[in-house]
Amino acid sequence: MGKAAARDAIFLFHAELPIMEIARHKVVTIDYTLTDHAGTVIDSTDGGDPFSYLHGAGTAIPGLENALDGKAAGEALSVQLSPERAYGERNEALVQVVSREQFESDSEVEVGMQFQATTEAGPRLVTVVKVVGEEVTVDGNHPLAGVTLKFDVNVRDVRDATAEEVSHGHPHGPGTHGH
Repeated sequence: MGKAAARDAIFLFHAELPIMEIARHKVVTIDYTLTDHAGTVIDSTDGGDPFSYLHGAGTAIPGLENALDGKAAGEALSVQLSPERAYGERNEALVQVVSREQFESDSEVEVGMQFQATTEAGPRLVTVVKVVGEEVTVDGNHPLAGVTLKFDVNVRDVRDATAEEVSHGHPHGPGTHGH
């Protein structure tokens, strides 16, 4: 076989690598823009780092994770999520008036501040929505509860998670949680 034939023979054995699809225990890296029903941008990776998560670990919004299932790097999609597929419906029972004494902080408690509260259901992040004298109104709903969300997503990368990433429940590496 001459040099030209040997060089050409290399291409006969070249095979495409299989496309890795998003599934449980895959690390997924995406770019996204999140808007509300009126088109107002709530969050975006535009101009920043992409978002990486461990698929199936419960760290991404359930409706978004379901929409990404089976997708591959290079794919783009738009998905609209009703509140029940995103952060849930608002629950007015999670809005409560408590005494200023409940707060350990010596500083002034102000609207917009967030605190970790211990509840019967476990720890919950609450947001101060009103302060009148010694009464503080807190809201335990996620700020996006009750909101229909739209994600415009570009899948950048899909890879197998390491055993350590699976055991920790999140990806490691640049732009992610590190130990």
